Amino acid sequence: MTVLSVNLNKIAVLRNSRGGNEPDIATAANTCIDAGCGGLTVHPRPDMRHVRPDDVRVLAGLLRGRVEYNIEGNPFAPARGEYPGLLELAKEVRPTQVTLVPDSDGQITSDHGFDLTTDLPKLSPIVAAFRELGCRVSVFVGADAKGFAEAAAAGIQRIELYTGPYAEAFARGDARIELAAFADTAQRAQQAGLAVNAGHDLSQANLGTFKSAIPGLAEVSIGHALIGEALYQGLSNTVRAYLDILS
Repeated sequence: MTVLSVNLNKIAVLRNSRGGNEPDIATAANTCIDAGCGGLTVHPRPDMRHVRPDDVRVLAGLLRGRVEYNIEGNPFAPARGEYPGLLELAKEVRPTQVTLVPDSDGQITSDHGFDLTTDLPKLSPIVAAFRELGCRVSVFVGADAKGFAEAAAAGIQRIELYTGPYAEAFARGDARIELAAFADTAQRAQQAGLAVNAGHDLSQANLGTFKSAIPGLAEVSIGHALIGEALYQGLSNTVRAYLDILS
C-alpha cells in the first residue's frame, strides 16, 4: 500500500501567524498518527516561515518507532540564525528519509525539481553524507526527469514526483497528457531501481486518479490540501479519507 505522509507545515504557518504554540504541531502529529498515517513530513526553511528547527527536534522524539519521518529541504542552503542546515538537522534527528528540494527563500512553495543530468555531480557527495547517517535519500524531480540510472549509482534511492502540473491539469478537466508523462517517468525510475514518491497539490479529488496511473507508488506527501480539507472535515477524518483512497 502507498504510504501517506502528512506534511505538517501548514499547522506551523497558522501557529506562526499569531505567535505562541497554538495550534500545537505535536498534537497535530499525534492526531495524524492515531488516524493511521504512515509518515509525517516537515520542510524547515532557513527563513523559518513555517516549521522551525525546534519543531523538527520535538517531532523526532515523538515519532521515533511509530511512523516514518521525512524531512524536506534544500541541501545547499547554508546555516542561518537558528537554522543549522539540512545535513546538520539530519545529524541531530536521524529521519527515516530526507527529500532534497531545490527551493529558495523567494519561492512561496516548491515549484520545480532537480535536473539530475546536470545537478548530480554536486548532489552526489551530499547524498553520500545523508546515506552515512542512515537516511533514505529521495530527490524532487519533474515529469521530464532523466538520468535515473546515474542517480541510483550515486546512492539516491527514491525520486519524488513534483505533481503540481498534474493537479493543475486535473482542475482544468483533462490530465491525460500529464498522467502519461508521470507514468512514463515513474516506470523509467523504477526500472533503474528507484522507488517513486509523489507530492504537491495532491488532494482527495485528484489522488485516486494519480495513484491508479502509477503502479507501485511508494509514498505520497500531502499537506496543503489535507490541512485545508481538515478545516471542514476534521483532521482525523481527513487522514482516514486519504487512507481510504490509497487503499
